[in-house]
Amino acid sequence: MPDIVLTRIDNRLIHGQVATQWCGVVGANLLLVANDKVAADQLRQGLMNMAAPSYCQTRYFTIQKTCDIIGKASPSQHIAIICETPQDVLKLVEGGVPIKSVNIGNMHMAEGKRQVATSVAVSDDDVAAFKRLRELGVELYIQRVPDIAKEDVENLFK
Repeated sequence: MPDIVLTRIDNRLIHGQVATQWCGVVGANLLLVANDKVAADQLRQGLMNMAAPSYCQTRYFTIQKTCDIIGKASPSQHIAIICETPQDVLKLVEGGVPIKSVNIGNMHMAEGKRQVATSVAVSDDDVAAFKRLRELGVELYIQRVPDIAKEDVENLFK
C-alpha cells in the first residue's frame, strides 16, 4: 500500500505553495504529478523541478501509469500526488489508487466556471467529478495553504 500523504488539486501543479508549505507539513519526500500532458512536456517538468524542495523527488506520470505503478512504491516514499483537475483525481481513484482525501487548493476561473471559494472555480463537470469522488468515500476539503482555515466544501455543490 503506497503512503499517500496528500492528494491535491491545483491547476498550477508544483509551485511555491506546494513546494514550501504543503510538503513540509505532510512530510512528503516525493511529489508525483499525475497529468497526461505534463508527463510528455520536458520544459514544464524542468520548471516545476526548480520549485520542488531539495528533499523531494519529483515524478511526472500519466494518469494510467500512476494507476499501474503506484502500488509498487517503496514504504520509504511519502507521496504527495498533485493533479490539475478533479476529473484526473477521479480517474486515479477509479483506477485503483487508494486516495482517501483530496485537498482542493486552486482551480482558476475560466469560461463556464463559477467561483465557489477563495481560489476555487468549478464547472458542472467538476461538480459531477466531486460528487462521484464523494460517493466513492473520498473526503474533500478546500484549503489553499496549511496555515489557513478550511473553507466550506458544501459550496462546491451549490
